[in-house]
Amino acid sequence: MRPTQRLQDEINVIPLVDIVLVILIIFMITAPLMTSGLEVELPKTKDSAISQKERKPLKITITEKGEIKILGELVSLDRLSRWLAEAKKNNLVEEIQIEADKRALYDMVAKVLSEVKKAGFTQIGLLTQPEN
Repeated sequence: MRPTQRLQDEINVIPLVDIVLVILIIFMITAPLMTSGLEVELPKTKDSAISQKERKPLKITITEKGEIKILGELVSLDRLSRWLAEAKKNNLVEEIQIEADKRALYDMVAKVLSEVKKAGFTQIGLLTQPEN
């Protein structure tokens, strides 16, 4: 007579852990490839939390060379002023985010801030990177 086998009363989690680790590795490899945008080196600060609204904020980029870009298009300071006035008039944008390279001249950042305020925007954010 053969002894009867008992049913295993524990869950074997090793295959589950293996699958989760493989998926984690895949996401760790592909996540950096999913980001796209302009090459701007942001300054680092301790507090970089920006509240997300229902409407996407408009991002104005200032490069190291002092170039101003909206939606990836190079614009002059005069054109920026007209564009912002039109956006405010038609209520297209609620919030402006300024993404300036840390090596950009302060003069250009100040001019862009001035134009944004002159257009009547009150919700203005300066994008930074966390120090970690």
